[in-house]
Amino acid sequence: MLFQNKFIYYISLIISIVFIIVVFYMIFTSFKIVDRQFLDIDDKTYVNQVKIDEFTHSLAKKLTLHCKNDKICEVQSMLDFTTNIPYKVNESIARSARKVVSQNFGDCDDKSNLLISLLHVKGYESYFVLVPKHIFVIVHLDVNQSLNKKALYINGKAFYKLETTATNSKIGFPLKYSFEQIEAIIDPFENKKLVVDSLTYK
Repeated sequence: MLFQNKFIYYISLIISIVFIIVVFYMIFTSFKIVDRQFLDIDDKTYVNQVKIDEFTHSLAKKLTLHCKNDKICEVQSMLDFTTNIPYKVNESIARSARKVVSQNFGDCDDKSNLLISLLHVKGYESYFVLVPKHIFVIVHLDVNQSLNKKALYINGKAFYKLETTATNSKIGFPLKYSFEQIEAIIDPFENKKLVVDSLTYK
């Protein structure tokens, strides 16, 4: 009887410890998700849904296969795919790349999440730019002469605007916002605001 009581006690103790570990793990994971996806910008909260997975790897490879490592071709191909997904306002939080493609619609948040995920798979330095009621993607390309388009120079490095909501738009879509309207430039994979020391458009 004594042996049985001890056995029950130890089993109960082990179950309790495992339960506590699981609870702490879930709390820790929740904090990591919040830290990775939610970012406070002034009085608003920005939520990103960028993701690098088998789906984005496969799609990026398929879209750029014909480009033979031509950077302009690769970026334009991924941009074309994204802009040709029908624009539709999404009233909930931004969706993942897979959902945007499978459901075949998205707004600026959704489509920017898709495009920047594809760009990241291919190794392009790219960021989100938040302006009032809109978000767009910028990508670093060291090809300003061959593109013959204006670039947004951030800390001396050339970035080109990619507008996901304009069907068949091209790399270097005109910047129609003043610098004062730029609320933040974000690295969504680090979920951090970029530190901007200098900003020019030329």
